[in-house]
Amino acid sequence: MLFKGQILKMSTYNDQPIQYFLNLSGDLINVNQLIGKKITLKHVGYECVNCGSEEKIYRMGFCKKCFFESPYASDTIIRPELSRAHLGEEERDLEVEKEIQLQPHVVYLAYTGDVKVGVTREKQIPTRWIDQGATFALPIAKTENRYEAGMIEVALKEHLPDKTNYRKMLENDFEDDLDLADFRERVKEYFPADFQNFYRDNAEIVRLDFPYEAPEKITAFTLDKNPEFEGVLKGIKGQYLAFEGGNVMNVRSHEGYVVELGV
Repeated sequence: MLFKGQILKMSTYNDQPIQYFLNLSGDLINVNQLIGKKITLKHVGYECVNCGSEEKIYRMGFCKKCFFESPYASDTIIRPELSRAHLGEEERDLEVEKEIQLQPHVVYLAYTGDVKVGVTREKQIPTRWIDQGATFALPIAKTENRYEAGMIEVALKEHLPDKTNYRKMLENDFEDDLDLADFRERVKEYFPADFQNFYRDNAEIVRLDFPYEAPEKITAFTLDKNPEFEGVLKGIKGQYLAFEGGNVMNVRSHEGYVVELGV
């Protein structure tokens, strides 16, 4: 069976285990059902996730022009502390920025091989944690907008990492006595004085169950360097497809790539 389309990040449903759906131009393919099967991936082109052009993808699924012009690729997407919509100040498109920034956000702790701090829109829970491959996650603050959450994250990342080490995440190793609630209590003192009122200690730790077992060795590949790949799918974690032999591919970093998928 052959499918063709533009890759978008995998859609997920939080179940036991998490259910994954590969999005090819809007067609959803249940990837869990492909575990144990040989699949082929062939890179045949590009399609910008914003304008649809066939220009080479520059970053985050965008062609170069859109990456530097679209509000969906602005600096505040990566660095929420730069948000200015709450002040009525436009970066690229104020209406879009208001829609993204002026809504409840959550600051959280997650275990992705290390305990890290992160920010997400409240309505993106637990999707954000699944996409990061978090084994455990725990909200520690709820804010009214993106800027407030970003300022808390800036303070906390002086003491905790804010990025996921994909290798550690895929090694799937953690200590049984890991206690995010203890971390929550310890980081409270690092909240900026003006943002202490956003601290929350009433959330419960969430554990996520991925259809994945860590291989002995992890080797990441991209379709840029390996445009035709064939392998037996062994598992899924975060936005990674894991194949026999430890080969892993980050689906999120291939957004905008047009591929042929053979099953």
